Amino acid sequence: MQPWQDHNRIAHTQILLNSYRRFLGAELVSRDGSGMEQSQLLFEAEFVVVSHATQVDPILNYGNQAALKLWEMDLDTLLQTPSRMTAEPVHRDERARLLERTTRDGFVDDYRGIRVASTGRRFLIEKAIVWNLVNDAGDRVGQAATFSDWVFLDE
Repeated sequence: MQPWQDHNRIAHTQILLNSYRRFLGAELVSRDGSGMEQSQLLFEAEFVVVSHATQVDPILNYGNQAALKLWEMDLDTLLQTPSRMTAEPVHRDERARLLERTTRDGFVDDYRGIRVASTGRRFLIEKAIVWNLVNDAGDRVGQAATFSDWVFLDE
């Protein structure tokens, strides 16, 4: 089974897409087709999409193919990775401020920051959008981020 075919992933994709539309007033990917087709579109998109839930130290609960490639890990590893580990320790306070701002305002569409792949390779992301994830009842269930602009940094 392909990752986008999993029932839980299809349901999470709908939360990602609905929340993006709710906070940003636009579609992240085409909403034509079935939930599975939308799940496949998002998973195979050329831009990065990642998300985590609302725990105190949240674990990533979604990453598309572009995210897996950029962070240099497979899906099983990504889904066991604390969200904070995507940033170097020196940049984690900045990341925490971003997430607090997103919680307060619903979304942020101007984020720029340094992240680190599982291999230690560093990259700068620019023009990232971070938004709150809400379920059909309006409860906040996490946060997600998307971006398509990054550059690897020299070591």
